[in-house]
Amino acid sequence: MPAPIDRRDFLQRAAMLGAALPLAGFPQAVQAQQAALVARKVFFDNPDYINVRVSPDGQHLAWLAPIDGVLNLWVAPVADVAAARPVTHVTGRSIGTYIRWAYTSRHLVFFRDNDGDENYRAFSVDVSTGAVVPLTPEGAKSWLQELDAKFPEEALLRHNHRDKRYPDLFRINLVTGASELVHENKEYVWVVTDGDFKLRLAARYAADGTAEVFERRADGSFAPFMNIPIGDLDMTRLVDFSADGKTMYMIDARGRDKAAVFAVDMATRNATMLAADEEADISLIILDEQQRRLLAARSVRARARWHPIDPSAGRDLADLARQPGDVTLVSSDHANRLATVLYERDTESGEFAVIDRQTHEVRKLFSQRKSLADVALSPMLPVVIPSRDGMKLHSYLTVPVDKAGSGPMPMVLVIHGGPYLRDNWGFNSVHQWLANRGYAVLSVNYRGSTGYGKAFVQAANREWGGRMHDDLIDAVEWAVAQGIADPKRVGFYGGSYGGYAALTAATRTPEVFACIVDIFGISNLITFMATIPPYWGPWFSIWKNRLGDPDTEAGRAFLIERSPITHIDKVARPILIAQGMRDVRVVAAESEQMVKALKQRGVPVTYITFPDEGHGFVRPENRMAFTAVTEAFLAKHLGGRYQPVDGDFAGSTIKIETGGELVPGISR
Repeated sequence: MPAPIDRRDFLQRAAMLGAALPLAGFPQAVQAQQAALVARKVFFDNPDYINVRVSPDGQHLAWLAPIDGVLNLWVAPVADVAAARPVTHVTGRSIGTYIRWAYTSRHLVFFRDNDGDENYRAFSVDVSTGAVVPLTPEGAKSWLQELDAKFPEEALLRHNHRDKRYPDLFRINLVTGASELVHENKEYVWVVTDGDFKLRLAARYAADGTAEVFERRADGSFAPFMNIPIGDLDMTRLVDFSADGKTMYMIDARGRDKAAVFAVDMATRNATMLAADEEADISLIILDEQQRRLLAARSVRARARWHPIDPSAGRDLADLARQPGDVTLVSSDHANRLATVLYERDTESGEFAVIDRQTHEVRKLFSQRKSLADVALSPMLPVVIPSRDGMKLHSYLTVPVDKAGSGPMPMVLVIHGGPYLRDNWGFNSVHQWLANRGYAVLSVNYRGSTGYGKAFVQAANREWGGRMHDDLIDAVEWAVAQGIADPKRVGFYGGSYGGYAALTAATRTPEVFACIVDIFGISNLITFMATIPPYWGPWFSIWKNRLGDPDTEAGRAFLIERSPITHIDKVARPILIAQGMRDVRVVAAESEQMVKALKQRGVPVTYITFPDEGHGFVRPENRMAFTAVTEAFLAKHLGGRYQPVDGDFAGSTIKIETGGELVPGISR
């Protein structure tokens, strides 16, 4: 589960995936000076601006920006962004990146956890006075469920303080923090509410992974409404209700391979399709905040493709298309006149802008990362790689700007987590950092990645460590055949599921990779499934059906066979393992048992830990330390360039548990 978001706010970065195998998008090799070594801080420090949102009254903007390296909330008048001022002053741990204006246009809702424990507590802040009010209990994981202009000082939130498995629904005053229980939840994983703050739908998961959706009746009882089979779960979303509550909008993959947008009449249950793309799933829809009507939908394959639903959206999209990059709507005012958008680009910083729908003016607000202004970045080229069984693996390739077309070079395979997520096109810190160090960088949307239809997702069933791994090996072989990668200098870099994939590579195909970087990866599927966080429990049936069932003898045998630690005797190449000690998804024991087994076999292993991090590196000081170690490690084994550690451990809680002497310049 990601950090708390509300169900109507799908602000994923656009993923642009190409269709051509040859490297036609890259310039021919030139005899140029080697690119300057760019400081790691440029790539991995906090952005200057995150999640720029316009207030409901259209008068102010809010965003996240760092104060002494810690993300805080800032506000400014729309007409005078130079008058920006911070309205929070937290230290230590950044505010979470998801924020929302309340309909008072005076309060902002934000979330913050403790050292990566994922217990995101909700707060409101009065932007006039700076007064911060807790909205949910400490130690509980919270979600924003609903905001509506009819109740400007209130919100619906869920939190799991009573039962870690099942969050209850509360109506909370954003000014005082007063809380009223709306629904005590004892069985449902998620709920859908409407603009009247009424609980309308609730879902639970059956033993086969099917989502059973129920409608709440007037008397408070629940009646069956629809079923969403496990194969449709990743693409199907119940998004919102119309202002009158009579129509439900949903993205639906049932009965088709690619998800489409539908309007469902709640009285007759008749569904009308409003937008579809036969090449990719509809993954994002935009609604009018005031009238709760659909405006447009977006799908992504090679590039983002917008589908106007309301006639007014066509002109807006044409106005936005005058600027380069793929655009995502971030927020809109209540009158639907002003909207903030993000333009995503690969060779320069992303850019926030505001569109005035009446004047059709699109005005630049901020560059996300000002430090990139004078940095030569390398293009990220979408490529399609054929798998051995005929699937199309939509991937992203970045080649150093000064090495394109110059022949085989060291390459790093960078693999996303999830696994039911996808890689994105645009500015990518890891790609640009590694390309600057002299590596080709390849990211692969292996089977199971979302956005390409449910058949592609279902092809990953029971294929962890199997055909999902074959896809990655096929990608490496493709890069070698294309003359991009030197087969003797290929490294693997992955986190979460990507870390599991890295350990699988080390234990199943050790001859392919010269070195492995595993970031909080799963080493033992049995122990991983036994230590999932409590709030994952209600959908554990999905894991059982997709991955393997640890409650049966056959399932346990399968999971053991697909666990990297089972094949530890095959490991031969150096491994770097990094772990956040507060991780509740992939607990520290997953890394520790792997490190112990590697040391017993005499395999070179370096293990670094961070006591104040969870499933990811939130503190920039820790990101600097991790990338400093990784850079030196890759340089030793792949031959790329690296910047000395110097002061990049300053302020970090990094602990080198073992193997520091194996990485140049980091032993301490």
